[in-house]
Amino acid sequence: MTVTPAGTPPVAEVTAPDQLPDALAALGIPARRPVLVCVGGADGMSAADLAKVERFVADNLVAVLERHRAVVVDGGTDSGLMSVLGRARHAADAGFTLLGVAAAQTVGPGRDGVGLERHHSAVVLVPGATWGDESPWLAAVADLVAGALPSATLVVNGGTVTYRDVEESLGAGRRVLVVAGSGRAADAIASAASGGATDARTARIAASPLVTTYSIDSPDQLAAAVDAALTPPRPG
Repeated sequence: MTVTPAGTPPVAEVTAPDQLPDALAALGIPARRPVLVCVGGADGMSAADLAKVERFVADNLVAVLERHRAVVVDGGTDSGLMSVLGRARHAADAGFTLLGVAAAQTVGPGRDGVGLERHHSAVVLVPGATWGDESPWLAAVADLVAGALPSATLVVNGGTVTYRDVEESLGAGRRVLVVAGSGRAADAIASAASGGATDARTARIAASPLVTTYSIDSPDQLAAAVDAALTPPRPG
C-alpha cells in the first residue's frame, strides 16, 4: 500500500521481505542502478561534524551520485546525515534517487517527534519499533535495487545502530567506505583499522577486507573512492 501524507515523500509500507519488489515498483524506484547505502549519524552528530559532512555532500558527493544516476539508500528520517542528503539533493535540484528505509513504529506522530525527511524521493516503512530494526531491510533494498550493478556503503559518524548497519552490509558482501574525521562510530572503526585500541566488535569490522577508511579532510580523495566503488567493472 502506498500513501503520500502531506509534507512527506511518497511512502510504501511492507510487512514481509517478499513485498519489497512490488513496493519499490509502486514508488517508482529505478532498478539496476548503482547503489550507495549511507549509514551513520542522526541526532547525535555534533555541530562541527555535521558542518564538515554538509560541505562534503554538497561540494563533492552530489556530483558523483548524479554522474552515476545512483540510488542512495538511507534511514529516511529528518535528522543528521539523512537531513543533509535530502537538503543537498533539493538545493542542487539533483536527479539521483534518495530512498529512505525506516522502521514503521519509530517515525511519525507520537514517535519522539521524529519525522521523515521531506526531500527524499520515497520511503519504505518496514516492521519494527526500535532503532536498528530497519538495518537488515536497508541491506535487502540495496541488493534489490542494484541487482548485478555495484553497491557500496558509506559510513559517516554514527552510534550503536551504525555497527549493525555495517555488519549487514558486510554480510551482503558490500564494500564499506568509512569516513574518518566525521565522528563517533566512523572514527572508532577508522582508529581500529590503523591499530588503535578498541572493542572486539569494532576490531572485527575494521579487519574486514571490504572495509576501507578515508578522511573527510581529503574530500576529493573520498569522492573519488565513492566514484570508483559505484563504477561497474569493464567487460573482459
